[in-house]
Amino acid sequence: MGLFGRRRRRDDLEEDYDDFADLREDADDDEYQVVGGDLFDGAGPWDEEDAPEDGLDRLDLGSVRLPVPQGAQLQVEMDPSGPVKAVHVVLPVGQLTVTAYAAPRSGGLWHEVSTELAEQLRADGATVRTTTGEWGLELLAALGEMSLRFVGVDGPRWMLRGVVAGPPDRLENSAAALYELVRGTVVIRGGMPMPVRTPLPIELPPAIAQHIEQAQGGGD
Repeated sequence: MGLFGRRRRRDDLEEDYDDFADLREDADDDEYQVVGGDLFDGAGPWDEEDAPEDGLDRLDLGSVRLPVPQGAQLQVEMDPSGPVKAVHVVLPVGQLTVTAYAAPRSGGLWHEVSTELAEQLRADGATVRTTTGEWGLELLAALGEMSLRFVGVDGPRWMLRGVVAGPPDRLENSAAALYELVRGTVVIRGGMPMPVRTPLPIELPPAIAQHIEQAQGGGD
């Protein structure tokens, strides 16, 4: 179930990029600081053609551009075959992941996917319930000592899925962090035909790619 990406093979590679502060000024690794506040209320996520000129410093990952909060760390999940599987934004309130997928022009993919995702989570032993949030249907799941919140947004030929995983006692803060990240995200779908549900490719900025290459080169 490549769409969900919850199961990892043991030989997957994960690299922490803890020096994201080098790409921003005045970053504080010990605090979560919002990047937009009311600027995003009722706004994104944005299609590339409608992206606002708001001056925000977004992390360019090819298919998505993320307004990563100050104080965040990045965790890059890579497949052994080479492609980047995901880039996780790690904050004190939890781990956030935003992924874009190819979708039909008619939309409605999130409703279909959320049903399958809920079934998969329950099969894994999670308690799942639905709620209504800023973009409509959301999933809330409890799995062991972890709480998860999933949101989905149907865009023009793309669907954006956001998830935050964190401790149950920080649910409110983790939800706020997820909403803000999704509100400010820009999706670059591109014109290439792609099967529905295909994850849009992730491309790492040169500084992060170089960091990972050096880290892997220093291993066994």
